[in-house]
Amino acid sequence: MASTKRVLLLGGHGKVSLHLTPLLVSNSWRVTSVIRDASQKEEVLSKAKENPELIDILVSSLEDVKSQADAKKIIDQSKASCVVWLAGAGGKGGPERTQAIDRDSCIHFIKAAARTPSVTKFLLVSYLGSRRNKAPWWNDEEWAATEEVNNGVLKNYYPAKLAADESLTAAAGRSEHLKAIVLRPGSLTDGEAVGRVSLGRTKARGSIARADVAAVAAELLNVDIEGPCTWLDLLEGDESVTDAVKRVVEDKVNCIEGEDMVGMERSLTAEER
Repeated sequence: MASTKRVLLLGGHGKVSLHLTPLLVSNSWRVTSVIRDASQKEEVLSKAKENPELIDILVSSLEDVKSQADAKKIIDQSKASCVVWLAGAGGKGGPERTQAIDRDSCIHFIKAAARTPSVTKFLLVSYLGSRRNKAPWWNDEEWAATEEVNNGVLKNYYPAKLAADESLTAAAGRSEHLKAIVLRPGSLTDGEAVGRVSLGRTKARGSIARADVAAVAAELLNVDIEGPCTWLDLLEGDESVTDAVKRVVEDKVNCIEGEDMVGMERSLTAEER
């Protein structure tokens, strides 16, 4: 009898998570959905009407996760083999709350997962502009526009997400059991799923429906990707989700190209001192 596939969904009431949950359940994943407030429970459960037994609800504020030990308690309770981070402050509560959730809580879960042998995959949803250096396939105009946004309207969000992305990359690089994916969509929209995407080395600007982000995330959880950590940029495009994921896996596409891997490892080492 095949073992149960278990996933810990952090930020279970978020818009992408509400699209992702039914996709996971329909593919026989057992989902532990972490939500901030009990009032969100019914909406999450409504996304798995056909298989309600595959949804476990855990009410816990990620803002209250202050240590790796706090995060490990939640991971252990879920018995998950995969962790998906779709949580965030959403710009509410000022820069302190963004740092507490998008950076600190996320990093606590990353470190806890890296030290939990039963967790074999960590999928972190970030955003397209979260990088220190110009992607080699972008032109100067695209990079200048990215930097303007990162240092302007996203001046609090950008460093928080970048820190989490780099922490996951470095942690997976050290781990013997953890494979990591940083999925990096462009501007998110609430429209219907298009079902056609551009995945991998994309343009620096563009949009993607949250429903399509969920579809790509679900597909990525079901494939094996070589290498400890893979960054994948995501926009609306011309390729089906299945074909796009198959291509990036076969071609070993990794959008981390151009980033300072040594610097990431050095930063993680410094944090541990």
